[in-house]
Amino acid sequence: MDCTAACSLLYFKEENPAKSAIQVQDVGNGKFLLVACDQECRKCVMECPTQAITVAKNGVVMINKNLCVGCLACVAVCPIGAMRFYPGLGYPFKCIACGVCVKECPKDALAIAEKEESPQSHQWAEVIAAVAKDKE
Repeated sequence: MDCTAACSLLYFKEENPAKSAIQVQDVGNGKFLLVACDQECRKCVMECPTQAITVAKNGVVMINKNLCVGCLACVAVCPIGAMRFYPGLGYPFKCIACGVCVKECPKDALAIAEKEESPQSHQWAEVIAAVAKDKE
């Protein structure tokens, strides 16, 4: 099994790479691009009209399917295509840093790692906190 199949199996109980929260794109010359949420951009959090997308205490961006109305604004705003949608599903999905892909990668090419603190992460945290305060 490969990483995308393992991901879709965990999320949706079927091996369907189109339903994987991560995508691996062949860019040629034996090189591949991993498309997965970096958990730092957080544009989806800002864009969600129902506040269904939040940041957990561990820093992972999470989607509450019960609050999501399926508008897909988060999919549209994601700059790297990490917020995913599958036709007929009714809600978006994304990588939640569970690590199942790391365990199943046939090339041992994946890892879950902490990102270094950056000015960008602090900036988004401040903006999200301000917006949340305004909505109260």
